[in-house]
This record gives sequence, structure tokens and C-alpha cells, in this order.
Amino acid sequence: MATTRVAATLWVLHQGYGGWIVGVLLSLFAVAPLGLSLWAGRLADRFGFHRPVGIGVAMALGGAVIALGAQWLGSIALMAVGCLLCGGAVAVAVVAIQREAGLMAADAAALKRVFSWVALGPALSNALAPVIAGIVIDTAGFSAALVLATLLPIAAWGVARQVPRRAIALTESKSKPRPAWDLLRDRGLRHLLIVNVAMSSCWDAHSFVVPVVGHAKGLSASSIGLVLGSFAAAATLVRLAIVRWAHHIDEIRALRIAITVATAVLIVYAWLPGTLGLMIGSAVLGTALGAVQPMVLATLHQVTPPDRHGQALGLRMLASNGATVAMPLGFGALATASVAAAPLWLMASILIGAQFAARQIPRPRP
Repeated sequence: MATTRVAATLWVLHQGYGGWIVGVLLSLFAVAPLGLSLWAGRLADRFGFHRPVGIGVAMALGGAVIALGAQWLGSIALMAVGCLLCGGAVAVAVVAIQREAGLMAADAAALKRVFSWVALGPALSNALAPVIAGIVIDTAGFSAALVLATLLPIAAWGVARQVPRRAIALTESKSKPRPAWDLLRDRGLRHLLIVNVAMSSCWDAHSFVVPVVGHAKGLSASSIGLVLGSFAAAATLVRLAIVRWAHHIDEIRALRIAITVATAVLIVYAWLPGTLGLMIGSAVLGTALGAVQPMVLATLHQVTPPDRHGQALGLRMLASNGATVAMPLGFGALATASVAAAPLWLMASILIGAQFAARQIPRPRP
């Protein structure tokens, strides 16, 4: 998904389309999860890990193949379909992965530790994919980068088959699940989702602004990839730190610190000089945002009944991707009407409100 996203974004800009088209494509990565997230949660609660991941692999492979065909044919419509399928693939597979990971933890510290390990997957993907895709595009063209994207889901399925199968209890597989929406009656979960949506939207704002600003400054695809890669590399390192010091981390306090740091970086990001300045700013922002997912997931698993973890994770993904659909469209319109960095300033103001929501989250009980 990350490789397809980078290649599709840069291909659209190379074809001469404006920032609003980039916003549309980025939004499409989140459109499919809107319809699939809750279903993916029920699927994971009922069937466990392997079936949802297999469906996600098939969707990702199909999306990458269609994106490759779109590049050959010069078709924006086909590229949009490829982005749609890749986004849906992540929705189906990630819910199952996160649910399976939560079942491997025995206490709160183990939850933070295991979700930090799991979060390294997308962090490494977002660190390596922009750099590798940028280099491949500069040296071999867009087609080569999209061919690489078709090979990655096949490799993912080969690894997924090595995960041991876990027996699903009869009550989990046969009983009719309650609607996911009634989980929102929990006040702490509602505020946790607000914080999660706000921080996820910052990630989207950064992903949108860097290619547009980099292209406007005349940076090469490799330089843009390095800026995006520094963000993801920092997210990777902070998650490794959480693995090491999980016992000493307070989830709610960590969320509030991350919000504060992210707000400050978003305000000053537009004035950072050159590629190196953007890389440093991206790394600091990646450190703040990278710490959020393990904290949110650990807290979510402590406040949700075990037999409804898949539903809660699907609800979280639905909320996050709802913002991911709307935000890039707004980012594109805002950047076109004002300046390219305006989406970052918008997100800084939203994070100020998220700080108040974070204060309302009760500390999970042991």
C-alpha cells in the first residue's frame, strides 16, 4: 500500500495534475475501509487471523496490478481503483493482525510492548517504501516501482502462513454479535477515538504536504522519499523505545506529551529550510505520532471486552479512515486556495482541542 501510494502520488504530479487530485487519490486509500472496517472486525472475531489476512492480500495484489495497468494506459480512473483496493486491503488485514496481537499479551505492559512490535510493520513500510520507491522511480521509472508493489502482497501471504492457527471458541464463531456502535456508550472510549482520529489526521496532513511542497521546491523523487522516510524512521525508533521501557510508560501521559510536541512541530514546519530541515522536522513529528498507536491500542484492549476486540478495532479504523477520506480533500482545497503548508496549521489547531479530549480519558484499570 505504501509503495503504491508514493508511486501513484508522484505519477499524478508528474502528469501535471494539481494538488487536489493528489488529495483525491489519498482519500481513496481510506474510502474502502469506511465500508469494510466494521465487517473486518466481525470477521476477525469470528474467524481469527488467517482468513481476513488472505482477503487483504488478494485485494492488495489486485490493487497493485490495476495501478500498474493505469500507469501504462495513463488512466486516472484506473489508478483511483487501484488506490481504493489497496486501502481496503489494509482495513481487512490490519484489524485481524491487531486482534491477534492483543491475544498474545498478558498484562498492560505486555500490551504496550506487543503493539509497539506490531506498529513497527507500518512504520518500517512507511520508512522504506518512500525511499525505495523514489530511487526506483528515478532510476527505472514508475512501472518498475508498481511492479515491486505487486510482489509485496505475495511475500506477505508467505509470511502470514507461518503464524500458528488459534482455535476460535464456539461462542465466538456462532453467536450473533452485538452492534459495534454500542461500544461508544463508554465515555473513555469515545474520547480515546477522538484523540486517535486527530493524531491520525496529522499523519495524513504530513503525507499530503511533503510531496506537494517538495515538488514545488523542485526536490527530486529521492529527496521527497528521504523526507517521508525520516518521518517513518523516527516512528520506528520510538516504537522500539516503547518495547524497551514499556513498564515505565503511562499511556495517558504519553498521549498528552505527543499531542503537545506534534502541535509545536506543525506550527513551525513551513519555515524549515531545505531538505535537511524538512527531514529534521519530519523526524520530530514522526517521534510524536509514532508513539500514539501503541498507547491507543493498549488502552483500547483494556477497556473493551475480549470477545469484542475485533469490533472495537474496526470501529477505531472506521473513525480514523472517515477522517482520512475527508481530510485530504480538505487539504487539497485549502492548499490550492492558500499555501501548501495550510493543512499543517489546520491540524495544529485541531490538536489543541484533542488535548482537552485526552484529559477526559480515564486511566485503564489493571
